[in-house]
Formats: sequence, C-alpha cells, structure tokens
Amino acid sequence: MSPDTAKAQETKTRLLDGALRTLAEQGIAGTSARAIAAAAGVNQALVFYHFGSVDELLAAACRYGAERSVARYRARFAAVTSLSELLVLGREIHEQERADGHVARLGQLLAGAQTHASLGPATAAGLDLWIAEIERVLVRVLAGTPFGEFADPAGLARAVAASFVGMELYEGVDAAGATAALDTLEQLGALAAALEELGPVAQRAVRHRLRRTGRR
Repeated sequence: MSPDTAKAQETKTRLLDGALRTLAEQGIAGTSARAIAAAAGVNQALVFYHFGSVDELLAAACRYGAERSVARYRARFAAVTSLSELLVLGREIHEQERADGHVARLGQLLAGAQTHASLGPATAAGLDLWIAEIERVLVRVLAGTPFGEFADPAGLARAVAASFVGMELYEGVDAAGATAALDTLEQLGALAAALEELGPVAQRAVRHRLRRTGRR
C-alpha cells in the first residue's frame, strides 16, 4: 500500500469513527459535516471528498460499526451450544453495546432512516450481520431437538434480533420493563433447555404434539 493510499484510508477510518461518535453524542439532528470533521480532527471538505455526502458517510459508518461489533463476538457465537447460552450471550452483548454507546447510536440511525433514504438499507445491512450470526447458532443448536424440524432458523433469528433491538430502544423509557423482558427471554431459554434434556420417549411425544399443532 502506497503512503498516499494508507493516508487516505486512515482519513476515511477517522471520518467513520467520527461519524459514529457524533451520532451517539449529538444525535442525528446534530450530525453535520462540520461536527463529524471536528470529531475526526480533519477538514470538513474531506467528508465530501471521500464519501460524497454526509448521508453516504453515515451509511458507510453504520456498516463499519456493525462489522466491528459483530467481529468482536464472532468467536463467542461459535462457542454457543444451546438456546439458553445464546440468550445469555445476547444479554451480555446488549449490556456491553449499551455501555459503549452503540444502543444510542442505533436509535439515532433508526430515527434518521425515516427521513434519510440511504440510512434505511445501511441500518438493515448492519442488523443483517447480527442476524446471520444468530441464525448460524440456531441451525446448530436446534438440530436434533424437538424444535429442529419445526422452527425456521432464519425467521427466528430475525425475531430474536428484533426483540433485542426493541428492548434496547424501550429501555430508554422503561429500564425496569426492559430488564423484565430480558429476564423472561432467559426463562424461555431455560424451558427450552429442559425440553432438550428429555429422554427419547418424551421427545417423541413433544414432536408428535408439535406436529399436531402445526397442522391446525
């Protein structure tokens, strides 16, 4: 990589980090080229030189931030062996993402997507990275259980991700309610774990019951 290319990449990375920090600290309404450039410590003309517009920079920053966050937990996802473990990890991720300001940033991106056309697809693409990791875990941990032949891992992964996104936003207005919701998810995980530990005769009975319910 030439010195000029390396310098350009460094500037782009600083702008991406500056955009994420500005979103979390000042909200979508306060996120301007000037504010981002100040956070990045560069001239604001470089926003347009490297990204074309503030919206395009925000879209790139959304994907960039999600990729970094998911990469940090990829090995942990790969080590999950049960649904209850997945929910415990999800709660840990939720708490860490909130502490790092990522929950506030997500809320601002979702709000901005209503009026900034490029932010909707970019935010969805960022969430899809989380969903892909969750789906891989679900395919693995549900195989061989009474739920494996009935559950749709892709749909369930989106439901899990949507639940956590919703609780992250809900937490801002009702922290106790969000905590109760997370506790309930963990209880469901414990129930699923108990069903997984049933003997073969009981598991066949559960499968039979699920088949009958699915035909209704």
